[in-house]
Amino acid sequence: MSDKKENADPEAVTVEDENRLIAERRGKLQELRTAGEAYPNDWRPDSDAAALLERFADEEAWTQEALEGLDERFCLAGRIMSRRIMGKAAFVHIQDGSGKRIQLYLRRDDLPDGVYLAFKHWDIGDLIGVAGRLMRTRTGEISVHAEELRLLSKSLRPLPEKWHGLTDQETRYRQRYVDLIVNPEVRETFVRRSQIVRAIRNFLDQRDFLEVETPMMHHIPGGATARPFVTHHNALDLDLYLRVAPELHLKRLVVGGLEKVYEINRNFRNEGVSTRHNPEFTMLEFYWAHADYDDLIRLTETMFQAVVSQLPGLEDGRVNYQGHEIDFGGQYRRVSVTEAVAEHYPALDKADLRDARKLHEACEQEGMHVEQSWGWGRLLMELFEHGVEQQLIQPTFVTGYPIEVSPLSRRNDEDPELADRFELFVAGREIANGFSELNDPEDQAARFRAQVEARDAGDAEAMHFDHDYIRALEYGMPPAAGEGIGIDRLVMLLTDSASIRDVLLFPYLRPEAE
Repeated sequence: MSDKKENADPEAVTVEDENRLIAERRGKLQELRTAGEAYPNDWRPDSDAAALLERFADEEAWTQEALEGLDERFCLAGRIMSRRIMGKAAFVHIQDGSGKRIQLYLRRDDLPDGVYLAFKHWDIGDLIGVAGRLMRTRTGEISVHAEELRLLSKSLRPLPEKWHGLTDQETRYRQRYVDLIVNPEVRETFVRRSQIVRAIRNFLDQRDFLEVETPMMHHIPGGATARPFVTHHNALDLDLYLRVAPELHLKRLVVGGLEKVYEINRNFRNEGVSTRHNPEFTMLEFYWAHADYDDLIRLTETMFQAVVSQLPGLEDGRVNYQGHEIDFGGQYRRVSVTEAVAEHYPALDKADLRDARKLHEACEQEGMHVEQSWGWGRLLMELFEHGVEQQLIQPTFVTGYPIEVSPLSRRNDEDPELADRFELFVAGREIANGFSELNDPEDQAARFRAQVEARDAGDAEAMHFDHDYIRALEYGMPPAAGEGIGIDRLVMLLTDSASIRDVLLFPYLRPEAE
């Protein structure tokens, strides 16, 4: 059949129509198989649409006459996105791996015998190879005047029709391969994600940090207070945990003398799914010997300024995110947890902020569920998370975290109830978490024991006791500072994406019904 029916109807294609189109395309594929022309793998493009469109963009320099005098032939490969057949000639747009579309001009008499007739039976979505010289149409559009044309891969399923596109969010996430074809802005999001990760790597490499890889399956889950996924090693008959964080392994490397290390890693947490959380996510973690959390704050501010300013369109450090203009280029605010809670809850005076009873009452007044066993530190953080953090729009370093919620952090010398720790908040969400590392093995062992008690009391996110990590610390770990940065949340900020699913190529979804 002609593809006119397939591409001219502005209404959504019905299931019956789609099944009919698939059946017709399968019939065409069978004809190709019979002729021995299905799925060839001998076409080698030497150009792409983006490069050609950029190189020949200047219409005054590259007139039709200038293009005719160009002794150069170009070979491309791409997907048919539209076509217009006019008897013995046709105009076609293909989209290639560069993400750009370029026009082809096909004329029957300029192609080998039978090729143009075969082309008339090809479909939108088919992958083709084309070779020819460049021309400029009367409207000024750069086009490839085809001298060779090959069908490289038959598309058996019709693309979403061009009037409505692929708009259903769940379908877009589930069929990301189609989303990338028909929604160009999606491709740009993931190009930017790659640029962000590359800029972070360059920043750390230039400062002599060593990139390393640590295990993703652990005997003991550690490095964060989170519920782990459990798997099983059949040969060893041993339960293992997908890592919730690489922290304890990276700090073992610091003990071993690798004093500036980082890993851009996948972590797994058996927790809820939301616009900000995915069970599998990407983190940057790095550790720096002979540095403290204040050094990390300065490094982090410099890193964010450098990374953002390297991204196209964000050179001034200003980012628009969900209606807010966020300035990454200036100096970031610093505020302690206590100061932030006091600002938001003026009914609590300074003494109340370390009074578990007063904080418990304040939480209940806010309609929050809290446990009687929680100390003032946990309750203070519940109030902070409930009412404060979503107000922190501009980049803000929050410091002075209670030891109770910081089991791996070094105690503050002046106030042992607090940790030398910070978190960076932007647009109301945590982006980074860093602290001066606890390198006292006896203090760490005591905190592990407290975590085990919390687990025994029902806290599924509390840590296990890691005897080997304590042994490592007993060999002596230099004073150090470490930090984790959520790559997915950072990409959300820098691509104006409301959901974490928009920045994950394959976000977690429930399996489709059979």
